[in-house]
Amino acid sequence: MLIEQIVGNVATLEKKAPHIEKVYLESDYLLKRVQRVVTDHGKELGIRLKDNRELVDGDVLYMDEKNMIVIQVIADDLLTIQPTSIKQMGEIAHQLGNRHLPAQFEENEMLVQYDYLVEELLNELSIPYKREKRTVQKAFRHIGHSHD
Repeated sequence: MLIEQIVGNVATLEKKAPHIEKVYLESDYLLKRVQRVVTDHGKELGIRLKDNRELVDGDVLYMDEKNMIVIQVIADDLLTIQPTSIKQMGEIAHQLGNRHLPAQFEENEMLVQYDYLVEELLNELSIPYKREKRTVQKAFRHIGHSHD
């Protein structure tokens, strides 16, 4: 089966099929518009999205009256950074920016993929954090640039 467009997202669909098959993806694979995947029931699918969009957790790849195939993102190993002041937020944001590390923000937390060097830096700066497995809605996106 070839998937060329997303039906919707389970979070916003009004009508859902009674049976759900899942495609488990690491967050990095949400950026790929063309890929081959396998559902948790062993069904092989090709994804070749016509729209210029990224996949997100909960996207419905296929749906009929009995079945739906849904993307479920595998939890990432994250550092959940919880600065207690604007000074701490500025310090860690500056350091992570210098390292070109992508971050995401949820409420008052900054999320970065686990890196032992970042963990050491957080300890040096006495910035509160937790290391946890957590599902992200979108992929961590690296934004390239040069220093020319």
